[in-house]
Amino acid sequence: MTPRTPSSGSDPKNQPTPAKKAATKKEAAKKATAKKAVAKKATAAKTTTAGKTTAKKTVPKKEAAKKAPAKKAVAKKTAAKKTTAKATAAKTAAAGAVVRKAAEKTAKKATTAKKAPATKAAARPAVDGPTAPEPVSPRPVADWRPEGADLVAVAGGDRERLLAGTHHDPHSVLGAHPVPGGVAFRAFRPYALGVTVVAGELRAGLRDDGQGFFSGVLPLPEVPAYRLEVEYEGTVQDTEDAYGFLPTLGEFDLHLIGEGRHERLWQALGAHPMTHEGVTGTRFAVWAPNARGVRVAGGFNFWDGTGYPMRSLGATGVWELFVPGIGEGELYKFEITRPDGSKTLRADPLARRTEVPPATSSVVHASHHEWGDAEWMARRAQRPAHEAPFSVYELHLPSWRPGLTYRQLAEQLPAYVRDLGFTHVELMPVAEHPFGGSWGYQVTGFYAPTARLGTPDDFKFLVDALHRAGIGVLVDWVPAHFPRDEWALAEFDGRPLYEHADPLRAAHPDWGTLEFDFGRREVRNFLVANALYWCEEFHIDGLRVDAVASMLYLDYSREPGQWTPNEHGGRENLDAVAFLQEMNATVYRRAPGVVTVAEESTAWDGVTRATHHRGPSGFGGLGFGLKWNMGWMHDSLQYMSLDPIHRKFHHGEMTFSMVYAYSENYVLPISHDEVVHGKRSLVSKMPGDWWQQRANLRAYLGFMWSHPGKQLLFMGQEFAQGSEWSETRGPDWWLLDPNYGAAADHRGVLDLVRDLNTVYRATPALWTRDVHPDGFQWITGDAADDNVLAFLRYGTDGTPLLAVSHFAPVVRPDYRVGVPDDVPAWREVLNTDAARYGGSDVVHPDPLKPEPQGRHGRSASIRLTLPPLATVWLRPA
Repeated sequence: MTPRTPSSGSDPKNQPTPAKKAATKKEAAKKATAKKAVAKKATAAKTTTAGKTTAKKTVPKKEAAKKAPAKKAVAKKTAAKKTTAKATAAKTAAAGAVVRKAAEKTAKKATTAKKAPATKAAARPAVDGPTAPEPVSPRPVADWRPEGADLVAVAGGDRERLLAGTHHDPHSVLGAHPVPGGVAFRAFRPYALGVTVVAGELRAGLRDDGQGFFSGVLPLPEVPAYRLEVEYEGTVQDTEDAYGFLPTLGEFDLHLIGEGRHERLWQALGAHPMTHEGVTGTRFAVWAPNARGVRVAGGFNFWDGTGYPMRSLGATGVWELFVPGIGEGELYKFEITRPDGSKTLRADPLARRTEVPPATSSVVHASHHEWGDAEWMARRAQRPAHEAPFSVYELHLPSWRPGLTYRQLAEQLPAYVRDLGFTHVELMPVAEHPFGGSWGYQVTGFYAPTARLGTPDDFKFLVDALHRAGIGVLVDWVPAHFPRDEWALAEFDGRPLYEHADPLRAAHPDWGTLEFDFGRREVRNFLVANALYWCEEFHIDGLRVDAVASMLYLDYSREPGQWTPNEHGGRENLDAVAFLQEMNATVYRRAPGVVTVAEESTAWDGVTRATHHRGPSGFGGLGFGLKWNMGWMHDSLQYMSLDPIHRKFHHGEMTFSMVYAYSENYVLPISHDEVVHGKRSLVSKMPGDWWQQRANLRAYLGFMWSHPGKQLLFMGQEFAQGSEWSETRGPDWWLLDPNYGAAADHRGVLDLVRDLNTVYRATPALWTRDVHPDGFQWITGDAADDNVLAFLRYGTDGTPLLAVSHFAPVVRPDYRVGVPDDVPAWREVLNTDAARYGGSDVVHPDPLKPEPQGRHGRSASIRLTLPPLATVWLRPA
C-alpha cells in the first residue's frame, strides 16, 4: 500500500481513500467476506481536516448515550470475524508466514534508520512511501503471537483507571512498547469494531480485548513508525497513535511553571496546533494539580473524552496530550475527574479563542495576522506617558456602533477618534465573558478576545488600524475577581485552585464573584503572563487595571469578623501587593512603551511609585505608571451639579485636588461609571436650562483639560448626550443628524472637544510638567464669591498657558487677573463661550497687554471680560 500523507489542514485534495487502496489490490488478493463488507462501506470515504479518512458517518444517534447497543454490535462483528477465521483455518499458518516475512523486511529497513525510543520511533517515514507489495488481510495477531503474549493486554488496574478517567500516565500503557518476543501494541478506542496497525508494508489487526481495548504483539526488533486504522460502524479512521509521542513540553517549561515564573505561559499551556515529531496535530496542556485524571473532549471525538486521557507531567500539576490530525477551529474542553471521583467539563483557562456566548467551548486557534504598525511600535517608547500628551476616549466596543464586528469597527473608529484629536482609546474589557450586561468585568476567558465581535486576528486587525492612525490602545484588565460559572475557573479541578482556599477570602462581597489567590505562585503566574500576553500578542499600549482597591485591602466591603488581619496585624493584602508589583515590573521590563493605569479609589501610598522605592508606610511602590484621580472626579462633579448661586460655598471642592496633585501620576476620569445606574449623563448633571447645561459642560471640559493630569472621557459625552449610557443601544448618534432640530447644540460640544484636544496637543505646558509642582501656579484659587479659578501651566521650556474658569451665569467685564510681568501680551487660544460651540460669543479677538496694576499678588494684570459659564485659555502672543 502507499502510506497516506498527513493532513496539512482542511483541504482534502490528493488524499488516497480506503476505496482507492482497495481498488489497487482487488485483483491481487481475495478478501474475507467480512473485509469485503468493510471495503464497500469505505467507498464513500472522505479525508477530513483531522488527517482522518472517514467514510459516510452512520454512527448511531444514541451511541454515546447507550453503550449497550454498541457493545452488541461489536460482539456481532467479532462473532462474524471468528466464524470467518474458522472457515479459513487452513490458511492461518501461511498468513502468519507472510506477516513474518513482511516484518523481516520492515526490520531490515529499520536497521538503516536511527533507533527509536521505547515509546516512539525517533524519525517518522516520509509521508509518500513506496508502493507496498501485496499485503495479507488484517488478521487478529492472536493467531500468530509468541508465547506469553496474553500478558500484553491492558491489565485490570490500568483498564479500570483508563475507563474511569483517573489514569495519570496513559502513555506508559497505551501505544507501542518493546516486550520479550517483539513489540506490544495497545489501543483504547471505545466503540471501535477493530484496530489495525500499519507499519510500512506490514498490516496487522489487533485483538479485541473488550470495552474498547485492543492489543497484540508483532515480532519486530524495535518500535517502528506506525499508524492505526480504526474501524467504526460505517467508517474507517486512518490516524497516528496519540500515545506514541514524547511529551511536547520540555523540562525548562515545566521548571518555570513549577516556580510560577513562566512569563509566556500562554505558549506552554492551552491548545496549540503544531508539528511534533514530523506529525501535524494539536498539543493540549492544562494545569490541574488536584485532578485524579484529565481527558480532552471535543467535536473531533463527539464530546466523549474516554479515549483521550492526558498524562500528568510530574509535580507541576500539568497534564498534556498531543492529538494528531487535530487543527485550527476544533472545539474542545477538558474533562476533569475531581478528587471525589466526580467529573466536570471545563473550558480551557488559557484558550486563545472561544465560541460566541452563550456557548462556552474553547476553540483551537493559531494567529495568521501580519502586523503593519512597526512605525508606531518603534516610537511609542520615546517618551513616558506622564510627560506626553495623553487624552483618552473610553468606549465599549460592542455598543459604540452596535452590530459592528472588529473589522467593521476598524473602518470607522480610527477615523472618528483621530478627527476628535484623542491620543488614545481605552476599551472596556475585551476578554471573553459570559454575560454581556457585566460589560466585560466578569471574565471567564482571560486569554481570548470576546468572540461576539470576531476572531482574535480580527481584534488584532482593529488594534493595527488604530496604531496606523496614530492612536494608542488601552484595555481594561480585570485581575481582581472572576465569576462562579461551573464550566470556568471556579473550583477548576474539584478544589479551590484559582480562588483562595479560605471561603471568606475567596468570596467577593460586592459582585458575587471569587477573588484570585494572589499568594499562590501559579495563580500569580497565570495573571502576570496574561498582562504580558495582551501587550505582546495584541500590541496593546496600556492596561487599565480594574478594582485595585478591592485587591489591596483584606477588609474591603467586609464587616468585622469577616476578615483576618495579615501577619503584621494590618488590613493590607500583602499577597495582592506582591502580585501588582510583580505584574508592573514584568510589563515595564518586557514591553517598552506600555503604561499601566490603576483604578484605585483610596489614598494608598505609592500607587505610581517605583516598586523598589519604599514610602512612609514601609511598602515599596506598586509600580503603576498612572492612577485614576477618583477624588478629583467626585469633588468636581459634586461642585458642577450645584446651582451657581451655591457654588461659592463649595469652592474648595474645585481646589482641593491641588493639595495632593503631585502625590501620584494622575488621570482625570469621566468614565462609564459616572453616566450609568441613575447617575445621569454628564450634561444632565449640570444645573439650569438646556443652554446653561451645555455652557456648564463646556466650561467644565475646559477646566478639566487644563488641570494637571491626563484626561479621559467616555463615549457619548463628547457630544452632550442627554441620556444615560446603555450597553444595549450605545450612544445616541441621531443627536448629530443634521435633520434633528437641536443637532447644532450637540455638534457645538463635539467641536469644542476636538479643539480642546488640538490645542492641548500643541501646548507642551499642558502635559510636559504634569507630575511636577513647578509646572503649575495659582493665580487665584480663592475667588469663591466670583466663582472664578485662574492658574498658570508651564512647559519644560518655561512657556506658560493661562487658564481662567468662570462658573457663574453672568458676564463680568473688566475683571482683572494677575499675570507674570515678563510676558508682553496674551492671546486667547480657546474660549468655551465661542459662538461656534453654542455660546454667547463673549470672546477676546485682540491681544491683551498687561498693565502695571497689581492683582493676585503680582505686579501686572490684564483685564478680561469673563464670559458666563466659560473657561478661557490664553498664551503669550
